[in-house]
Amino acid sequence: MTPELIYLTYAVILLIAHVLIQATLSDLSKGIGWALGPQDEKREPNAVAGRIERALWNYVTYFPAFAAMALALTVTNLNTETTALGAAIWFWARVAYVPAYASGIPMVRSVAWIISMVGLIMMVLGMFGNPPDPVLLQPANG
Repeated sequence: MTPELIYLTYAVILLIAHVLIQATLSDLSKGIGWALGPQDEKREPNAVAGRIERALWNYVTYFPAFAAMALALTVTNLNTETTALGAAIWFWARVAYVPAYASGIPMVRSVAWIISMVGLIMMVLGMFGNPPDPVLLQPANG
């Protein structure tokens, strides 16, 4: 299995953990009675639970791009040490993003997000690293 696919597997595990953390904190902040009931009335989460919820939606927004790149690099056999490093950077920055966002410390969340984007860009650039064989681009005769 390629490093990109290993990090994709880890990213799915992180998604599951992220959802469980968010649901737990949200339910605890809104009250167990509300969480176990029909949840008809709207209740806002506390500050930390709200940050974790926003962090989850941010993760869900960028996860498809990471998954697409991990799969595309593997299928096209364009994965390199650089794209593997990009996958690792993206993953570990996303791990750091959760507590960074929850902390509420200014700029920490943004730094983690920027670092994750650097990793994703490294993967995207890997798709252009090995140009296709010109012979394959020639029309077939006959």
